[in-house]
Amino acid sequence: MKRLVWSGLDAAQRAAAIARPAHPHSPQVRELASRLIAQVRADGDATLRALTRRFDGCELDTLEVAAERFGRAEASIDPELKQAIRDAATRIERFHRACMVGDVAVDTAPGVRCERLSRPIARVGLYIPAGSAPLPSTALMLGIPARLAGCTEVVACTPPRRDGSIDPVVLYAARVAGIDRVFRLGGAQAIAAMAYGTDSVPRCDKLFGPGNAYVTAAKLQVAADPEGAAIDMPAGPSEVLVVADAGADPDFVAADLLSQAEHGADSQALLLSDAPALLDAVAGRIQAQLASLPRARTARAALDGSSLIQTPDIATALAISNDYAPEHLVLALRDARAWLPRVRAAGSVFLGDYAAEALGDYCSGTNHVLPTGGAARACSGVSVASFQTFMTVQSVSATGLAAIGPCAVTLAQAEGLEAHARAVQCRLDRAGAPA
Repeated sequence: MKRLVWSGLDAAQRAAAIARPAHPHSPQVRELASRLIAQVRADGDATLRALTRRFDGCELDTLEVAAERFGRAEASIDPELKQAIRDAATRIERFHRACMVGDVAVDTAPGVRCERLSRPIARVGLYIPAGSAPLPSTALMLGIPARLAGCTEVVACTPPRRDGSIDPVVLYAARVAGIDRVFRLGGAQAIAAMAYGTDSVPRCDKLFGPGNAYVTAAKLQVAADPEGAAIDMPAGPSEVLVVADAGADPDFVAADLLSQAEHGADSQALLLSDAPALLDAVAGRIQAQLASLPRARTARAALDGSSLIQTPDIATALAISNDYAPEHLVLALRDARAWLPRVRAAGSVFLGDYAAEALGDYCSGTNHVLPTGGAARACSGVSVASFQTFMTVQSVSATGLAAIGPCAVTLAQAEGLEAHARAVQCRLDRAGAPA
């Protein structure tokens, strides 16, 4: 990791210090994703099998996981792990159910009732990454809110292993979450299959889930195509930003940084602190922890694009964080909650020394499918509302028309839209006529 002093950097150096690697908008990533999408649209299942052979190294007879595989997967999993998955699912459901928004009805004038009603998105496609490590937790994070929303058709795609199978823990988590249809597909080709449909894979209205730069690029492209599918957000390579003071525990901070770095070589981990001694200590603890980390090679590659940054004070660190808009923000501060009002842009925030970022990844109850690449400036993480649409309704009586109709006529005429004005005026004339 680079060791930098913020006050000694010029504008270009500051931008480089927090620049994200492997951006999904890079020409090479965008072009390959575009080619894969076009191939899937042209040849459907045949292309999906060929790309799975090319990228995943396995030959598939059928793309969908057979129903009996779910039962076999459950039988093969350690009971303690199954209980942990069920416990996590319970907390995720409790939090997401509590965050659900009810329907609204309000009388904006006598005789004028305006409502907002929610409806589930009918067909949703979930992407569960497994390129460098299977993520059964993502099945919970996506499947549970989809079930709570009432989506009628839920399908998932996840990359197969070399033998063509799906990790049994992913299958078990999918079943716990309420996902019954799982396809052995990964990468941009999986996104294309769910967006446009093939003989095997249903066409979906909206796609969800994190992924690497190619998955993110594919999601952005199908979302921009009127014939494609909507997406939850740009959820690309994982990232964490830690703001720590002199009292933070170096082991805890190093562990949080490494927990994201081990996701993939294109992940990023940043530490901002006003305490030089802490930065030095964390650098040492990172090396010590790497020595016994099974995914050390992956983590080291991610750390090559990461930084330890000394700031003049914590306020400056939070200003940098707001500009960066991290997926995960850890506030390893003595009074973390007091600093929370200064946080303007982050996918998920972790307050204090004991709020390990990994708890949010798995089982605290919040969602770990979060905006990356700075999208947290304007996007939110996945929730039940992500799987719903909201439509407004208005009912107007003759009394209500008399109350608000003249306002509409005046505004329509000011805009030069006479037909709009007449649509209201003719009703006013009729309502005012003798019975």
